[in-house]
Amino acid sequence: MPEGPAPAPVIQRLRVRYAKRGRLRFTSHRDISRAVERAVRRAGIPVAFSAGFTPHPKISYAGAAATGVASEAEYLEIGLTDARDPARVRADLDAALPDGLDILDVVPVPDGQPLADRLQASEWLIRLDGIAPGDAADAVSAFLAADVIEVERLTKKGRRRFDARAAVSALEVLSDAHTGGQISEYGLDRRANRVTEAPCVILRMVVRHSTPAVRPDDVLTGLRQVADLAPPSPPLVTRLAQGPLDAAGDLADPLDPDWKAVVPPGDDAMAALGAAHAPVQATETDAVSAHP
Repeated sequence: MPEGPAPAPVIQRLRVRYAKRGRLRFTSHRDISRAVERAVRRAGIPVAFSAGFTPHPKISYAGAAATGVASEAEYLEIGLTDARDPARVRADLDAALPDGLDILDVVPVPDGQPLADRLQASEWLIRLDGIAPGDAADAVSAFLAADVIEVERLTKKGRRRFDARAAVSALEVLSDAHTGGQISEYGLDRRANRVTEAPCVILRMVVRHSTPAVRPDDVLTGLRQVADLAPPSPPLVTRLAQGPLDAAGDLADPLDPDWKAVVPPGDDAMAALGAAHAPVQATETDAVSAHP
C-alpha cells in the first residue's frame, strides 16, 4: 500500500459538454485528454485525484468521437475537491484550452443516472463531395428499404461482420445544392469557404449506439453496397448531438435532467431554467451554457 495521506474526497462533480472543431478533429482522444488535464491545471481548478502509486485526475469521458471526426457534442465529467461556480469553471477551462476545443456547457451532477447511460444515439452530418443529389437520394432509399446490410470492418479483435442497417433510425439527404460556400451553417467547417461547381450533398443520420458500434463510415459502406455510392474524396463528418432517443426517434439533450435538478421548485422554475442556459457572463447561476 502507498504511504502518505489519502487523497482529498470529491466534493462536487461537474458534467461538461465540449466541441472538437477545425484541425482539432484530427487530434486523438489521448491527446485531447492530456490537453484537458493541462488546461485544468492552468485554470487552477481543484480536480480530485485517485489513490494509489500513480494518482490520476478524476476526469472521465463518455462517447468520445473517433479521430478525424468533428463534434459539437463531446462529454466529460470532472470531480472537484472544492465546490466551484460552474460559470467560472466554464470560462476558465475554455480560456485554457487550445482553439478548436471549446467548452459549451457546464452543469453540476446530481445523484442519479450515469451520463453514459443517456448517450443512446448520435446525430451525424456527412458531406460528400462529387456525389450527385439524385444518386444520393436513390442510395438512401435503397438503404432504408433493406432489412439487413452486413458490412465488414477491422476491429481490435480482428475483422468482424455486423448489420449496419438496424442501428440507423434516420437517414436523409439534407442538401441537393452545389456547395457555394454555404456548408459552414451545417457545422462542416473544413472546405466550407471553398466555392466549387462540383456536386455536393449532405447526409443527416441518427445512429443508435450499439455493440459493435456502427459508425458513419459503416453506413457509407452500406450505401456503397446497396447502390454503389462511392464519393471520390474522403467524407467530412461532424457529430451534431448525442443523447437519449424519445418515442418519436428524436434525440434529447442528455444534460436536461441535470439542468432541471438545479432549478428551484416554484412558479419561477422555468425562468430559473432559462437563466441556467444563459451565457457565461452570468455569474450567479448554478449551471452555465455557452449558448443563450
